Amino acid sequence: MRVWRVMGVLGATAGLLLSGVSGTASAAQTQSDQQNCAPNASTPLRQFRASWISSVVNIDWPSKTGLSAAQQQAELIGWLDDAVRQHHNAVVLQVRPTADAFWPSKVEPWSQYLTGTQGGDPGYDPLAFAVTEAHKRNLELHAWFNPYRLSMGTDLNALIPTHPARLHPDWVVTYGGKLYYNPGIPAARQLVEDAIMDAVSRYDIDGVHFDDYFYPYPVAGQTFDDAATFAQYADGYTDLQAWRRHNIDLLIHELSQKMHAIKPWIKFGISPFAVWRNKATDPEGTDTTAGVQTYDDLAADTRKWVREEWIDYIVPQVYWAGGFAAADYNKIVPWWADQVRGTHVHLYIGEATYKVGTSTQSPDWSDPAELSDHLAFDSAIPEVKGNIYFSAKDVRADRLGATTLLNNNWYTRPALIPAMPALDSRPPLPVHATRAKRTAGGVQLTWSRTSKDTTSYAVYRRELLGGDHCPDNDARNLITTLRSTGTTQSYVDPTATPGKTYIYTVTALDRLANQSIGIPAVALR
Repeated sequence: MRVWRVMGVLGATAGLLLSGVSGTASAAQTQSDQQNCAPNASTPLRQFRASWISSVVNIDWPSKTGLSAAQQQAELIGWLDDAVRQHHNAVVLQVRPTADAFWPSKVEPWSQYLTGTQGGDPGYDPLAFAVTEAHKRNLELHAWFNPYRLSMGTDLNALIPTHPARLHPDWVVTYGGKLYYNPGIPAARQLVEDAIMDAVSRYDIDGVHFDDYFYPYPVAGQTFDDAATFAQYADGYTDLQAWRRHNIDLLIHELSQKMHAIKPWIKFGISPFAVWRNKATDPEGTDTTAGVQTYDDLAADTRKWVREEWIDYIVPQVYWAGGFAAADYNKIVPWWADQVRGTHVHLYIGEATYKVGTSTQSPDWSDPAELSDHLAFDSAIPEVKGNIYFSAKDVRADRLGATTLLNNNWYTRPALIPAMPALDSRPPLPVHATRAKRTAGGVQLTWSRTSKDTTSYAVYRRELLGGDHCPDNDARNLITTLRSTGTTQSYVDPTATPGKTYIYTVTALDRLANQSIGIPAVALR
């Protein structure tokens, strides 16, 4: 007689244990099981997956100014549904592109990219809507802020009269055809922090996200005029560049402390230009010859932020092909893996979807497999825990079929968000009273929530006869994740085949993706 025992598995696993006739398996069977149960790199259980949804100059959303509230909402839902179809588990939404706001900010005016007029009320709260709709689909919502950019033009008077920059024109620097807050002025830095903290304190966002703009990218023949500010606020520094890096360090450190003080679970992530320093400049830098180095040109000591653990994740924009001589993807990613190793900081890689089929920088961008090859390379580096794609419209465009190829190779299953034990490591209590029954629409699962910390669930499925009995250390048996909506929950599996008996296991997850013990249920034929 064969004996089948269903077991909830501790921590990140939930599975089915098959006992043989005598209760022990042969050595050959054990070896076979080990081989069969080896995690599949193409279906990781945990992996961060997202696209950037950019609002500046209406790159992605809204697609143009002046759309009605309903039209804007429909467009955003379209981007979120794209994410779900592709088995992404997060979106990175730009909500402060130019010292303005995609929410009714207490600090800054409504963004012009909503209505076409700065200060124009769009008729709803876009950030609140985005959070609600993302969470409804069990997507994390990372709010993306640009700290110092004020305007894409140079006319200060084009800003509304009540704009903080109009009230404090001495905080403003004109450079490279744009306006910026001067990062060396403490009051300007405080305003930036206040603007961001207004959103952090009022909205249920999952993360605060910066991209690569700190001090602006160098423009030939132009000087960022902060000499007088340096003289006034040198704070003991004698080197201008070191002082500038200190200013940005203060922003990162202070903001990290403030947001974690009120919401310890919130994630702080930064996506810098991927070259900290070239090896020719610093032997500890990357083997690259990039024209920009964040440490020297943007006053952003990105490596320091990782080492000091001021941030929770870093997303270097490795926007080059593998083998590209000046900046090789296959050299830069391992360098960043070395930097995060031994820290609590997660490493996700920024991917240049926008270059596929459009860039002449390297012939590899004419290869539909280039992005998919990036994930194959990353899958062998344990420190790489995910990827983010720029930008949403290019992901949707699917030029050369590159997005489809990538999804078919790497995103065939859902994935849980990588856990961050440095922020919280205690899993929620398991679910209660899991039941499964056949219905006309498939197998209906029901269960009860037992922990107030539960924000979502993962559902795993195996066939009773012929299914594997491996622990869930990859996503081969993960069929869905869904948001918690109350004390009782239900889910219908429409893909269940009539005539088969399944073992389902439901786990509870908190907002940092800590996973409970799994509670099983059997769905008979």
